Amino acid sequence: MPTGGVLGTGASALLAFQRAMSTVGHNVANATTPGYSRQRVEFEARAGQPGRISIGQGVDVANLRRLADGLVYARQLDSAGEMGRLTQMTGLSSRVDKLISDPTTGLATAWSSFFSAAKGVVADPTSTAARSQMLTTGGQLATRWRSLDGHLGQLGNEVEASLKDNITAANQLAGEIANLNRDIIASGDNASPDLLDQRDLRVGQLSALVGAEGVLQDDGAMNVFTIGGQPMVLGARAMQLSTVADPYQANRAQLAVQSPAGPVPLPAGSVSGAIGGLLEFRSNVLDPARAELGRLATAFADTFNATQRGGIDYAGNPGTDFFTLPDPKVYPHSGNAAASTASFATSVADVGALTGNNLVLRFDGAAWNAARADTGQAVAMTGTGTGADPFVVEGVELVLSGAATAGDRFLLQPTAAAAANIQLALTDPGQIAAAAPMTVGLDAGNIGNVSGGTASVTDPALFAGFTSANISFLDANTYTIDGGPPIAYAPGDTITGSGWSLVLKGNPAAGDEINLGRTGPRSSDNANARLLAAVDAKAVLNGGRNDVTAGMSQLTARVGGDARHAQLNLDAQQVMDDQILAERESVSGVNLDEEATNMLRYQQAYQAAAQVIATADTMFQALLGAVRR
Repeated sequence: MPTGGVLGTGASALLAFQRAMSTVGHNVANATTPGYSRQRVEFEARAGQPGRISIGQGVDVANLRRLADGLVYARQLDSAGEMGRLTQMTGLSSRVDKLISDPTTGLATAWSSFFSAAKGVVADPTSTAARSQMLTTGGQLATRWRSLDGHLGQLGNEVEASLKDNITAANQLAGEIANLNRDIIASGDNASPDLLDQRDLRVGQLSALVGAEGVLQDDGAMNVFTIGGQPMVLGARAMQLSTVADPYQANRAQLAVQSPAGPVPLPAGSVSGAIGGLLEFRSNVLDPARAELGRLATAFADTFNATQRGGIDYAGNPGTDFFTLPDPKVYPHSGNAAASTASFATSVADVGALTGNNLVLRFDGAAWNAARADTGQAVAMTGTGTGADPFVVEGVELVLSGAATAGDRFLLQPTAAAAANIQLALTDPGQIAAAAPMTVGLDAGNIGNVSGGTASVTDPALFAGFTSANISFLDANTYTIDGGPPIAYAPGDTITGSGWSLVLKGNPAAGDEINLGRTGPRSSDNANARLLAAVDAKAVLNGGRNDVTAGMSQLTARVGGDARHAQLNLDAQQVMDDQILAERESVSGVNLDEEATNMLRYQQAYQAAAQVIATADTMFQALLGAVRR
């Protein structure tokens, strides 16, 4: 072998193993660097010189290989998006659960105290102390309702702020990915593995925010899309996310993407990750919880007020509302025609029909229709919208005023504002209507088994002139009031008079007479107080199937179930994420023991290559010495 060939072979080996040791050192230095993928030098033998005997010319570094698995990386992106989404859902849902279920912040303690105080009035309806305690605990219950809704509202404000912060972070990452794409495209086939690592790391971070899918291009760039197909990065160009005001509520943000024509709102489900988790929590957990809290407040206050109005207070006057509530809210769409003057006056017509769902009311130019705001499912809507025949939809009455134009839309929130605005209406303990409005006297000659009845005031103005009345049964199915015309009767029917109503206990017989008298001031009667104290067990929700106490328990169970479901999903996803990370580490992670072994092996090879060069030098010097002689 010529001496120059030996020297060239040794030199090529020396350079190759020097590069290999540098690569090992680079791996060790970045063993804990986030997103770093292990690198490996791949050698290639130099082709031998042609001839009868082909003698090799040494070694070259054929490639610096970045050890990464594209399939594992794709799974890692999916997992990052799910982890981001579920982390938000779990953390925020658990906070709602704690607010509602905790005795300090929830309704249970104040609820129990109020009805205990109501039972105190039942025990002693003439006691000023008992009445004052009921009024005090009623105010505390209303305050607790407002406070709980206020805490949920603050949580909603945090969601709005977090949404904007995460959008800013996502836009920054998209810009960095676009810049890295530009550098990788410019580098062509010689793109640095570290540059690819930096891009993959940022795509993973972007996926944790919006849920992302990376698509490699022929020029080396990676296009990035959200799970809904919205492009975030196309080559060296980054798209920018933003927020726009909700068309119905200006203080509520919607996700949008910037376009040359301005921000374009994105549909629900177009992103995942932390941003998707925030939006999902707001629409699927927070909004329903506040709406249900308002539905419970509405059902309780409406039922309690109706019972209170049916009795007589300590001064002998018909009862007035114990609590005040706002009417259901209606918000016009910002895109309604400028010529539209339509507006609605609202009221709750039937608490049993309330669902708490937000509804969208639309006018097509000829008729109005309603649909759920979250699902778009059509909802039955009756009436013509006039005062005499109002629209009725899910327990809410609406009276239309002004003129609507085709395409007008309105958002109806039946109960969302109720819990935030419930107030104690009474200020005087004597205004608690503990007594029944009428005494029910039974004639001594009655032969039926009527044992009394439940009386209520139905119209305070008409009842103001009431003093007494006589109900005479012509037979078991017909009666007259004060000798008036015969009225049909069936057991359990409500008998109505001038501003009052009566439901008898038992069944009357022909000739039976009931004598009614007005309850006077300072009465010790507790008939209406007993009804007030039993409102918590009165079935008024869901068409009369559930009471408010059960509704509160169901709300607590539902938000608790949401929190537990999110936590279980997060735990399961964490296991999968750990498995994916382990798979990545098995391929791309730096094993210090392996690198130490490689370093020792390359060092020995380097020393051997140096010895080859030294041998070649010795041979060359010997040859020169022979020539000189």
